[in-house]
Amino acid sequence: MTPSAGGSASAVPSDIEIAQRATLRPIVDVAAELGLGPDDLDLYGKYKAKVTLEVTQRPPRGRLVLVTGINPTAAGEGKTTTAVGMTQALRRLGHHAALCIREPSLGPVFGMKGGAAGGGYAQVIPMEDINLHFTGDFHAISSAHSLLSAMLDNHLHQGNALGVDPRRITWPRTIDMNDRALRDCVIGLGGVANGVVREERFVIIPASEVMAILALATGPQDLEARLSRIIVASTAGAERKPVRAGDLGASGAMALLLRDALRPNLVQTLEGGPAFVHAGPFGNIAHGCNSVLATRTALALADIVVTEAGFGSDLGAEKFFDIKCRFAGLEPEAAVLVATVRALKLNGGARKSELRHEDLGALERGLPNLEKHIDNVRQFGVPVIVALNRFVTDSDRELEMVADCARRAGVPVALNEVWEKGGAGGEELARGVVELLAGGTARFQPLYDAALPIRDKIDAIVRKVYGGDGADYAPKAERTIDYLESIGLGGTPVCMAKTQYSLTDDATRFGRPTGFRITVNEVYPAAGAGFVVAQAGDIMTMPGLPKEPAAQRMAIHPDGSIVGLF
Repeated sequence: MTPSAGGSASAVPSDIEIAQRATLRPIVDVAAELGLGPDDLDLYGKYKAKVTLEVTQRPPRGRLVLVTGINPTAAGEGKTTTAVGMTQALRRLGHHAALCIREPSLGPVFGMKGGAAGGGYAQVIPMEDINLHFTGDFHAISSAHSLLSAMLDNHLHQGNALGVDPRRITWPRTIDMNDRALRDCVIGLGGVANGVVREERFVIIPASEVMAILALATGPQDLEARLSRIIVASTAGAERKPVRAGDLGASGAMALLLRDALRPNLVQTLEGGPAFVHAGPFGNIAHGCNSVLATRTALALADIVVTEAGFGSDLGAEKFFDIKCRFAGLEPEAAVLVATVRALKLNGGARKSELRHEDLGALERGLPNLEKHIDNVRQFGVPVIVALNRFVTDSDRELEMVADCARRAGVPVALNEVWEKGGAGGEELARGVVELLAGGTARFQPLYDAALPIRDKIDAIVRKVYGGDGADYAPKAERTIDYLESIGLGGTPVCMAKTQYSLTDDATRFGRPTGFRITVNEVYPAAGAGFVVAQAGDIMTMPGLPKEPAAQRMAIHPDGSIVGLF
């Protein structure tokens, strides 16, 4: 099945219209191309399946390609769309390629984003299922997370034998919906029968540590061990002994709830190629990558595996390299850096309302942002190609200016038109990636030694990835770092949580700022996931809905068809 190449952008139907018009292949046929038989799958209807854990443990044979991008803007970049379309293009060129991306969260789907499974003629399908409940993974994560919350409060109610200090509980509750009213609340009201009165907060599921753990776990035993290490609170007094999920006896039941969710999901691209869509940690709060097991499965079954990390190279790619690849032993061999003329003009000071008009001055001022992201990827020892994602309003002179910038930086550049033309619009990019792989120049290495003190690791990220002069720490963050190092968590990677819109911790500073410092406001452990989170700037772990949520445009027709998922 091949989609229409499309004409002008105005002739391209909406994402959901394209997805609904597609003729899906039975998922057993998609799986068969990977060498998988009926015993390797658990079917979720005709077009979705989970792969057995045995398949995830097969030895790798494929080569791994990361798709990342410049700093995202309100103009849009199309990173997921590029990853999907490039995978389609690789298959058109005769390569045995597979895609690995994250699952969408219901919160952003019903909030501002609408659908989140690619776009135009570069999508994963069945689009409605992937965006709405899918195979139930997010619900399993919510249940496991909520079980731990319930067991913690039950422990307080039943006598608190572990000596938990209710003022030092760090484990939140979770829900997969944008709901600002749940950011800070009080629970246990109504009398002694209703538990201990205390302050509480909710996070959205992609910000849950259980999500981060599921994405990094290498198997059932590793999953349960990681769940057991979750720190939920500390004891009263000067000792401040950490209280973990294992101390509450919760990890076994949590792992039971996640038994099926641990297995990767197999679906297909719009052109019928295999796509593993599994796990969905946020890129500005957590590590922003799909699951280790899905990536390993694809590497065992395909020759080229395309994966994506959330937001720009300063967030998603850095965490992909320093956290996911470190834990999973992955060796990425090439990277694609997605850029658009529109986003670079915004980085150069242009107004969003003026992006349709040629503005070479603003574009030139924004190009240093692209240059910094190129440098970021290359310092990990991974060769990179710039994917110039074309919009119909881009002028030829603007496109050539961006291409010249990439060439001056010593990296190849390819025009990317997969949104409008599907795989056919990504063949130039696919050929460029194949050339990078054939060159064999990758010498991947993480940015820092995980054994370094926490402050040294943060400093390395700020200086080398953000281009800043170092980090400053709020008093609370200083105390927490000392405490975490005292309980043995100093030798883990650092997961930086900051705005995705800037290389700094100030969302309004575009381009490539210099002479700045990052202020770390809060540091907290993700002991089960295996890293320490350092939060800079104003980061929300529970988003709110906009004035006009995307949900208001959604409906289901009498024939069962869905509208409004873009």
